[in-house]
Amino acid sequence: MLIDTPAAYAEALAFFASSPWLAVDTEFVREETYWPQLCLVQVGDPRRQVAFDAIKLSDLKPLLALLLRADSIKVFHAASQDLEIFVHLSGSAPTPLFDTQLAASLLGIGDQLGYAGLVEKRLGLKIDKSLSRTNWSRRPLSGAELAYAEDDVRHLGEMYPPLREELARRGRLEWLEEDCARLARPERYRVRPEDAWDRLKGIGRLPAPGQHVAAALAAWREKIAEARNRPRKWILADDALYKLAERQPDSLAQLTALQVLPPKTLERHGNALLQVVAESRGSTVPALALDGLLSDAQKSLIQKLANRNREIATELGIPPSLLAPRADIEAVALQGASARVPLLEGWRRRIAGEALLKLLP
Repeated sequence: MLIDTPAAYAEALAFFASSPWLAVDTEFVREETYWPQLCLVQVGDPRRQVAFDAIKLSDLKPLLALLLRADSIKVFHAASQDLEIFVHLSGSAPTPLFDTQLAASLLGIGDQLGYAGLVEKRLGLKIDKSLSRTNWSRRPLSGAELAYAEDDVRHLGEMYPPLREELARRGRLEWLEEDCARLARPERYRVRPEDAWDRLKGIGRLPAPGQHVAAALAAWREKIAEARNRPRKWILADDALYKLAERQPDSLAQLTALQVLPPKTLERHGNALLQVVAESRGSTVPALALDGLLSDAQKSLIQKLANRNREIATELGIPPSLLAPRADIEAVALQGASARVPLLEGWRRRIAGEALLKLLP
């Protein structure tokens, strides 16, 4: 059922107001914008599943208020992208949260298992993926498209109770609740320009001065992309950013000679890019990433910690990366007990963090 009129909107909100838990999903488009354009919000409980038309409904605040209520659990699968939308719209993420992808990982069902894969494993159903690339901003949507969207929350609602029961039986429900609380922190979805460099893959291959030029370019790109609501790559592609950080041109002639910028980008942003490079060139601040700067002793220690982490994860029947991603292990190896990483918090510290700290010299 598509909810796209004031009367249907009010009735559906009243219907779900007493639900102890709600399965939630979103459909959005983002190909041409910095922020996702929300198109549908699917909501369901054991009695009913609907799709709220986020384009036609003039005021989403009542729907957001329903999803932000603290007295009902919100069930998502791989919630990060959905939560980013809600934080952008309301400043908060729906809580308390139950993420079925996290639940599957904690139960050893799969490592970052996709929604279709989990539905097939748990319900024996194969999802028709032919509608997954629907342009959800187009109106009207077909009956098949709406059924596809509503099935997402229908199946989430079918999987949620047994997943929760299994976690509780195995003493891991608190683990999930801790991870979901961390996942729902609004600050995770507020990108600070000065931290935008962390999205760059392979920045550690640059020498420290080049890393700081790359970080400055990433911060500049983030500000422009957000202000213009355009994808980051439309402002400055990663390949071009790396080339600028490596070569550090100091004139329009040198910038043009690199042949990494489209003519319109060169015309519109050339001088600004040269200024960013000039202002960040020659930084003496330590490297931001250490990919290529680790000593043999540090690499050996990291491998030793990674091996122990893998042993513990194997004993638990969970993916090693869920227990501690490589970045957490490196941080503990280099910073010890002062490292601010999930591995040294809550259940992970009790299960694995303390054991890894004992291996430090």
